[in-house]
Amino acid sequence: VPLDPAYPADRLRYMLEDSAPAALVTQSSLAGTFAGLDVPAVELDAPAPAWAEGPETNPACAGLTPDHLAYVIYTSGSTGRPKGVMVDHRSLVNHTAWQAAAFGIGARDTVLQRTSVSFDASVWELWTPLATGARMLLLSSAAAKDPEAIGRVMVEGGVTVAQFVPTLLQAVLGARPAGAPLLCRILFCGGEPLPPALVEEARAAGVGEVVNLYGPTEATIDSTWHPCPAGDGRAPAIGRPVANARVYVLDARGEPAPVVVVGELHVGGAGVARGYLGRAGLTAERFVPDPFGDEPGARLYRTGDLGRWRADGTLEFLGRTDFQVKIRGFRIELGEIEAALLEHEAVRECAVLAREDAGEKRVVAYVVGEARAEALRAHVRRSLPEYMVPSAFVALDRLPLTPNGKLDRRALPAPELASAEEKYVAPRTPVEEVLAGIWAEVLRLERVGVTESFFELGGHSLLATRVVSRVRTVFGVELPLRALFEGATVAELAVRVEEMRRAELPVLPPVVPVERTGALPLSFAQERLWFIDRLEPGSAVYNVPVAWRLGGALDEAALERALGEIVRRHEALRTTFPEVDGSPVQVIAPFGGFALPVEDLSGLGEAEREAAVRRRAGEEARRAFDLSAGPLFRAALLRVGAEDHVLLLSMHHIVSDGWSMGVLFRELSALARDLVGDRSELPPIEPAAREGRLPLSFAQERLWFIDRVE
Repeated sequence: VPLDPAYPADRLRYMLEDSAPAALVTQSSLAGTFAGLDVPAVELDAPAPAWAEGPETNPACAGLTPDHLAYVIYTSGSTGRPKGVMVDHRSLVNHTAWQAAAFGIGARDTVLQRTSVSFDASVWELWTPLATGARMLLLSSAAAKDPEAIGRVMVEGGVTVAQFVPTLLQAVLGARPAGAPLLCRILFCGGEPLPPALVEEARAAGVGEVVNLYGPTEATIDSTWHPCPAGDGRAPAIGRPVANARVYVLDARGEPAPVVVVGELHVGGAGVARGYLGRAGLTAERFVPDPFGDEPGARLYRTGDLGRWRADGTLEFLGRTDFQVKIRGFRIELGEIEAALLEHEAVRECAVLAREDAGEKRVVAYVVGEARAEALRAHVRRSLPEYMVPSAFVALDRLPLTPNGKLDRRALPAPELASAEEKYVAPRTPVEEVLAGIWAEVLRLERVGVTESFFELGGHSLLATRVVSRVRTVFGVELPLRALFEGATVAELAVRVEEMRRAELPVLPPVVPVERTGALPLSFAQERLWFIDRLEPGSAVYNVPVAWRLGGALDEAALERALGEIVRRHEALRTTFPEVDGSPVQVIAPFGGFALPVEDLSGLGEAEREAAVRRRAGEEARRAFDLSAGPLFRAALLRVGAEDHVLLLSMHHIVSDGWSMGVLFRELSALARDLVGDRSELPPIEPAAREGRLPLSFAQERLWFIDRVE
C-alpha cells in the first residue's frame, strides 16, 4: 500500500487504518506522522534495521499465487473517503510483460521515475525497468513538480522512456534548456486528452514516438494504447486494447454501441482489479458481470468514461459521464467540445466547463493558444450544433494543475462577461440605444457597447430568441433569428432593424388560443419526440431525470401533497399521447391524486447506502416512459437516514424541459414549506373551460415562436 508522505496526515492515517497492513516501512523523519497507530514500523534508516539479523537468501514464498494481491492504491472517493483499489499479481505481470514487449524496453533505456507512489503510473515506472534491466532515474519530490527541473534532468540524464500528463508535458517542453533536444525514444501521455499540437511540439523537441495511453486504476494502469502519427491533425485516439484486455462501448441498456455512437467504456480481461478494499457495495456497482467473456466469473469495470469507436477501429475518448451536462434542455458532452477545439491548429490545450454565473448556466471554454474567440467560435460551429458552441472563450497562458499534474478544474476563473471600459462604445442612435437596453436586460449586464459580440458577452441561442421577441414587440418588425448570428453586435443589428422598418415588412400574426372541443394536436417539437419514440421504443434518451438531495428533517406526507399539488396545477404532467387514426393526439387526464413511493435504505451500511442511491438513481433515469399510457411524470423518495433523503424525479422531454424544471423546483420548495400547515401561498391556476380557447405556456410559446422564425 504505497503512501506519499506529502499527503495530509489525516489522509495517510485513514489509509493505514482502512488497509490494516502487517507493517509500515518508513524512515525515522516520518515515523511521527503515524504515531498512535497499532502498526509495527520498520525504519529503513534505523541504526540497527530489523533485517540485519535475517538470512541473505530470498524469503520463502510458499503458497503465493497469481491471484494474491500485488498492491492496493487509494483513489479519490465520490463519498469523500478514499477507496483502495486491489490489484493482483496476474494483472501487474500482464501489464509489465505487454509494455516491455510492445516497446522493447531493456538495458539500453533510461526510464524517468517522477510520479508519486500514490498514483498507479508509478507502478510501471518502478516495475518495468526492474523487470527488464533498464536504468531508472528517480526525481526528488521537489524536482518532480518543477517543469524546468524535469526538463533539465531529462536532457542531462539521457532519459529515453517517460510518461507525462499532457498539461505537465506542455510546461516541460516550454521550460527545457534552450534548444536542448529530448532524447526520449518513447514518450507516454495519459490522464487527460492529448492535443494534436502537443504531439507535434514533442516531436519537434526530439521525441521519437508519442504514445497515447488510457486506463483507470481499476484496470491496472493502462487499458488501451495508440501511437500518434505525425501530421494527423485530429485529437489522438486512445487506440486499441493492450494485451489480454478487452474494451467495450456500451449504451444505457448494456448493449454494444455502433461505430461512431457514444457510449460508456467498459474494460474486461486480465487487467480488471479485484475490487475496492472493504467496499463490497461499491465493488458490485462498478465491477459488473461480463456478458461477453467465456471465463466463468469474468467481470467488466464500468469506467464512467465516454467514448466511441472510430471507423478505423480505434477508440476515441470523449470525457466523463459526469461531464455530461444539460443546458437549456440539451444534453451536452463537454469532452466532445474539447475534442472539436483541439482540432484547431492554434489551440495547444483546452478545457470546457458548464458554469453558472449570474444565474445563467453557460458553456465556457478555456484555451491555451493564439486563436481569438471569434475564430474558435466559427471553427467549432463547423462540427458542433449551435447549443454546444461555448458562450465564452477564456484565454489562459497555461491551464492550472493539481499536485499530481492533472487539470485543476476548480481553479479555472470565471469568464469576464461584462463590458470592459476600454472596449465600451456608447449607442449613437435611438435604435442602438433601445437595442443596447434590450441586450443588457436579457444578458443581465449593467450596459452593453454597440461593438461587442452578443455571444462573447454570454449570449446563446435561447437568449437570442428573447432578443428577437423583444425587438418584435418594441419595433414592430419580424427579425429573423439568424440575423443575430450573422450580425452579432448592436451596431450591426441596428442597421438590419432600420432596413426592415423602412421596408415596412409585415409582422407575423399574434398567437391565439385554439379550440379545445376536439382532439388536441401536438406541437412540431412534440411530434418529433413522439416519432422518435415510435422508432426507438423503450429508449430513455429523452428522459429528464433529477436526483435532489434533501438534508434535515423531512415531512414525507407534506412532500407527497406538494408533488400532488404540482401535478394537479399543471396539465402537462397529466398529458399522454395516444394514437388516433394513425396520428398522435394530446389527452389531458383529470387529476386523480398522487402517491409518492418511499424506499428505506437507512438500514444499509454507509458504502452500501451510497451505492444503492446511485443504483436507484441510474435505474430511474434509464426507465423508459410509455407516451400513450403515461404517466409521464414520476417521483420516488429514498430514505437514506433520519435527516437524509434523496428525491428522484423523472419526466419525458415531450412534457418538460430545462426551463420547466426551474418552475417545478420553485413551486415544490414553496409548497413543501407551506403544506406542513395544509396551506399554499402559490396563486391558483384556474382550469379553463374545455369548450373555450386556451393560451400556450411560456415554454410552448417559445417553441412555437422558434418554429415560426426557423
